[in-house]
Amino acid sequence: MSSNQVERTVNLSLFLATHSVFSVHDLADYLRQKGSTNQNTRKALLTYYRSRGRIVSVRRGLYATVPLGHDPETYAVDPYLVAAKLVDDAVLAYHTALEYHGKAYSSYRRLTYTSQSRTQTTRFRGNEFVRVPVPHALREAQEPMFGVVSQDRDGVEVRVTSLERTFVDVLDEPDLSGSWEEIWRSLESIEFLDVEQVIGYVELLGNATTAAKVGFFLAQHRESLMVDDDAVNALKIRAPRQPHYLSRRLRSACRLVSEWNLLVPEEILNRSWDEVR
Repeated sequence: MSSNQVERTVNLSLFLATHSVFSVHDLADYLRQKGSTNQNTRKALLTYYRSRGRIVSVRRGLYATVPLGHDPETYAVDPYLVAAKLVDDAVLAYHTALEYHGKAYSSYRRLTYTSQSRTQTTRFRGNEFVRVPVPHALREAQEPMFGVVSQDRDGVEVRVTSLERTFVDVLDEPDLSGSWEEIWRSLESIEFLDVEQVIGYVELLGNATTAAKVGFFLAQHRESLMVDDDAVNALKIRAPRQPHYLSRRLRSACRLVSEWNLLVPEEILNRSWDEVR
């Protein structure tokens, strides 16, 4: 099929204008609406528009649109859109969700998303896209999308954990979000939380250590986050009965915070990162 024949078959200008990142399934659906179900037509269109520099391959079956006048080799594709389209149930989470909400202290080139599908790490334009499992408690409760919000971003549906779920998730799995300085500084940039939603999610996770970590942070920031005694007490009764480490990685130089039965690294209690600046 010649290039002229391809253009006469279906003009993808409108499709590309409304699909910044798209899968072959998105394109197949669009072509079906135009009356074409021929796989060869789809392949010819993808080949043609790649040769014209209008699309670039992210990975097998996934493409990004390049606006007219931009160099396909250097055009900065929005990494959040890539992460959102890697699998059908992708949800931006952990540090990536903090970044999306504008609450991360630092920007990472490693983007994290949850999915129930096992997928390999994808690398594209200097970014690394890593899948992590949906938390076990949510799978058990058949609530994989609990605390997930959906937004339209440049024509792509982006699902991301809410600020309340993100806050808890980051404390629940701190290894996914960087150093404790990064975590603490990021969470301290949050100006408002629906504390009832936070407690509801902690209850769903059913992890005593996580309840203590969340309670410890909220108790430290009572005034700024407007946390009342009822909220603190609701988390205290879910805290462990024996001392637990706040961090599995940092088990030395810890001090027991008896209120929460939590062994907290001195670097957090003393905010040691402030001392070197």
